[in-house]
Amino acid sequence: MEKITGLELSPRKIEYLKYIHQRKENVRTNELSAHLKVDPSTTTKTINELAEEGYVNHVPYRGVKLTGKGKDYAAFLIRRHRILSLMLKNYGLSPEEACSEVNRFESFVSLHAIDTICSTMGHPTMGVCGKIEHPHCDV
Repeated sequence: MEKITGLELSPRKIEYLKYIHQRKENVRTNELSAHLKVDPSTTTKTINELAEEGYVNHVPYRGVKLTGKGKDYAAFLIRRHRILSLMLKNYGLSPEEACSEVNRFESFVSLHAIDTICSTMGHPTMGVCGKIEHPHCDV
């Protein structure tokens, strides 16, 4: 696995990866456009960039799916979201508020910070949004 810093992708590209990962199958570009509420040409451009960066495979008229690199990064994104949501819940926000607030800033939090927070919280296994995996917690 390529070393992840957690800061490789823009918030918009992160949304694409999360949605493709959530669907667990080939996703057509028109579905992505509709879900993300963007113009189809923007979706095509972003998908081509993600393909060039090695996160997705795109076969025209068949859809987009994650590569191994994309799956690893998506797993990190889910872990980051769940750890940050749990942290905010522990500070008094409701689970719904915590999840919503994390969506505003999570793309700016590095893997190192997540590993440190995770370690400080005792490597929790369950977050407000689901199970927390610890495949590469370095701290």
